[in-house]
Amino acid sequence: MTDVPALVDQHCHGVLRTELGIGTFEARLGGAAGPPAPGTTFFDTQKGFAVRRWCPPLLGLEPHCPPARYLARRRELGALEAGRRLLRGSGISVYLVHTGSGGEFTEPSELTEPSELAAAGAAEAREIVPLELLAERAADASGTVAEFLAGLAEAVHTAAVSAVAFTSAAAVRQGLALDPRAPGPGTVRCAAGRWLAGRRTGDRLTDPVLIRHVLWIAVATGLPVQLRLDDGDPLPVADFAAATMGLGADLVLLHGYPHHRRAAQLAGAFPHVYADLGHALVHTGVRAAAVFAETLELAPFGKLLFSSGARGLPELHVVAARIFREAVARVLGGFVADGAWARADADRVAGMIAAGNARRIYGLGVGAPESAGQG
Repeated sequence: MTDVPALVDQHCHGVLRTELGIGTFEARLGGAAGPPAPGTTFFDTQKGFAVRRWCPPLLGLEPHCPPARYLARRRELGALEAGRRLLRGSGISVYLVHTGSGGEFTEPSELTEPSELAAAGAAEAREIVPLELLAERAADASGTVAEFLAGLAEAVHTAAVSAVAFTSAAAVRQGLALDPRAPGPGTVRCAAGRWLAGRRTGDRLTDPVLIRHVLWIAVATGLPVQLRLDDGDPLPVADFAAATMGLGADLVLLHGYPHHRRAAQLAGAFPHVYADLGHALVHTGVRAAAVFAETLELAPFGKLLFSSGARGLPELHVVAARIFREAVARVLGGFVADGAWARADADRVAGMIAAGNARRIYGLGVGAPESAGQG
């Protein structure tokens, strides 16, 4: 079996601090706006079955135990202890945590900060800062266009001192056919004036000119920028990739499934573009090995990254890590068994995708060489 080292989770969120009842747990597990179909639960999904397969043993239960028994055990242990056991059993050694935004069903204040996640998981944690949130906070604190633009630039450059990357919803909020050009100063001032004039405190940034403006400020810092695709076709982002080539900032494509092959193509076409595997593997479950193999056909191995994308439930970190390890073992182990690859090469590629590529891109240094023992 191919050895997979301790993982670097290159995009995730914090976990909930509070105790969860069955309804609250299932809402976070399902990620849907409404209830499940009558007579069913959100455990009746591939993700739910994966939780029941891999998480109960970490809490002292048998695999595939009934959901009610699992949640009762979770409550017996308490949220902190259950989270600690789950995170430490995931085999993740570094968390890169998207901060400041809790998502559709979670307030940011309910989620652990990077330092809390690190302590619970006996791991390292670093911060990924959402660009649009910086702009929204700068607007909330500004009375004039000049104050807003100065505050925004200062916020991005201040964040760059401690963060390892930025993340942006530009390709979602503006449309995937992202205008590659940096807007001129006059255009930016006019857009800022329009947005501030009609904006209420707390409103989200939707102006396409300002979204492009903050994105280009981030590119100028030289830190990697993670671009959320939210299941959209990534090929329209190619123009922006071409415009930013050679400027020193890497682009990481997130949430590309079911267009994972096209994300892999872009990663192969541009030296500074990388593709995230986590979203595709988690959403395909039992087909994860096939999706992993398809992605390897199109992208250089040094351009692929693991992430969990987990938010709220520590179980989601466990599921993503186990699905990834299983896919790696099946695909790369199959190559070795067929004689197509040497075992040493399979181990090296597994290490690159699991942790090495992320350590290089985000400047994390060299991690411990030993396997995390979860393969």
